[in-house]
Amino acid sequence: MRTLTAAVAYASALGVGGVALTAHASEVTWDDILNDHNNTETVLMYGMGVKAQRYSPLDQINADNVEMLTPAWSHSFGDEMQRGQESQALIHEGVIYVTGSYSRIFAIDARTGKRLWSYNHRLPSDIRPCCDVVNRGAAIYGDKVFFGTLDAGIVALNKDTGEVVWRERFGDHRAGYTMTGAPTIVEDSETGRVLLIHGSSGDEFGIVGKLYARDPDTGEEIWMRPFVEGHMGRLNGEESTPTGDASAPSWPDDPDSDTGKVPAWSQGGGAPWQSASFDPDTNTIIIGAGNPAPWNGWARTSEDGDPADYDSLYTSGQLGIDPSTGEVKWFYQHTPNDTWDFSGNNEIVLFEYEDENGQTVNAGAHADRNGFFYVTDRTNGELINAFPFVDNISWATHIDLETGRPVEAEGQRPPRLEEGQTRSEPVEVSPPFLGGKNWNPMAYSEDTGLFYVPGNHWKEDYWTEEVEYVEGAAYLGMGFRIKRMYDDHVGILRAVDPVTGEYAWEHKEPMPLWAGVLATHGDLVFTGTGDGYFKAFHAETGEELWKFQVGTGIISPPVTWEMDGEQYIGVTAGYGGAVPLWGGDMAELTRPIAQGGSFWVFKLPSFVKDLANR
Repeated sequence: MRTLTAAVAYASALGVGGVALTAHASEVTWDDILNDHNNTETVLMYGMGVKAQRYSPLDQINADNVEMLTPAWSHSFGDEMQRGQESQALIHEGVIYVTGSYSRIFAIDARTGKRLWSYNHRLPSDIRPCCDVVNRGAAIYGDKVFFGTLDAGIVALNKDTGEVVWRERFGDHRAGYTMTGAPTIVEDSETGRVLLIHGSSGDEFGIVGKLYARDPDTGEEIWMRPFVEGHMGRLNGEESTPTGDASAPSWPDDPDSDTGKVPAWSQGGGAPWQSASFDPDTNTIIIGAGNPAPWNGWARTSEDGDPADYDSLYTSGQLGIDPSTGEVKWFYQHTPNDTWDFSGNNEIVLFEYEDENGQTVNAGAHADRNGFFYVTDRTNGELINAFPFVDNISWATHIDLETGRPVEAEGQRPPRLEEGQTRSEPVEVSPPFLGGKNWNPMAYSEDTGLFYVPGNHWKEDYWTEEVEYVEGAAYLGMGFRIKRMYDDHVGILRAVDPVTGEYAWEHKEPMPLWAGVLATHGDLVFTGTGDGYFKAFHAETGEELWKFQVGTGIISPPVTWEMDGEQYIGVTAGYGGAVPLWGGDMAELTRPIAQGGSFWVFKLPSFVKDLANR
């Protein structure tokens, strides 16, 4: 066993600050991860369980006493890289693992807030993150913790010391490939093999979105599945099968070779940049696919064609993936030929409910950027129900439950450029590309049967522009400006019944909501606000019960766990993300918000626990 001095020297060489003194901590097993949603002492997955429900059975902190919630400690991420903190923390055996902006990760003593170790990935100067330098979290398995980097890589570290175990690159960051989402650990029940699942980011630069499965011990690629029709997958280092039809009929034919233009399908987007859910019962990875590239839907339609004839598969929808082979089991598209950048990456939350015949339905729920809430059969991807979860959706009147397709409103696609035009007339559309809800995850309460959805009310002017693919340059073909919808609020937190589509309650916020949500058995719902408040609401009524100002905007999902017989709540703080970069009028609105980078932990005062135990 190495001496502490040697370990410190090794850590210093890697850019690791500090060394954990937990060298004998136990390894994380698949059974630990599979039962994470029931174990109140751990948070081992992004989404707090394979179903991504973000629900905890803990109730020591509850609607009756949450007003006494106080800070236990806070930990600063330090240095000048204090913006865009979207990370959900993991907790294992008294250690918090939380990622930071600019591809950093920290291990923190959950009792004291002391930093045990940190890793700061050395990024090249020419990275191309579209939507800030964010990282949304890590995965943990065995003796390792895994997270993605902005230079299109993934790193495995020893969870107890922070030492690098392996690093892998999956794309060229100069072409726009990057990674911002948290990886996912799954066990393939067919082979018994544990896999590390991760996607790629970069649709706005015309990358081809891909999902990967790796050996968590070595980083070796097991399979790769592209999310654009016609592209070839890989299995065990060899070509496997194309995604969809090899001739890519949902994209227009290649232009004549003498034009010199790159065909859209060859750089078609579809990146699965959010985290996957996993259904062990059907052995299926369930994940969203990003928007097609370019945004300009006419560039993905033949010159004399109709956009309805070119769906741009397999983008802006959700897929079920076989973990053994990476093959597509099923696909459901939310927005065919998406020209508004509605994407489809928002989480798919797995849940069950009883239908009118008393039969249990194994469902998936998805609140899309396009403003509609989707309930699907998670065993085959078929649509069960769809309804609005935000106001004033203008691009479509409804989702046809028979066909599963949106019924588009006339005049809501920005028009095709006419000869001689470089920019079309603008069209006002709602929601805008930042979405009725963006990446920030909702929560589902097993107690109320409600989803708690962090949405936004805003609208946008879109106009069509010329577009041509150039490696490493923005590949949009669309201009835009986001505008206010209402004077009194932008953010809207709603409690949504997934069966009826009705709202049980709503809460308005003046700033955009960009934080995730947590629900607990203590009749509580937690989320953060852009102007720096961490808040708790009554899960059944929506009454605001408590708030605390952290000094910077919160744009991350909170978590809760139990330690030494006490319940704790933790949240990452630090403003940034896409809104101040792309938000038009919203960027102006949020300009005064201070940036930052820290992790806050809250608990009840000791006397509250003592009174409860009497």
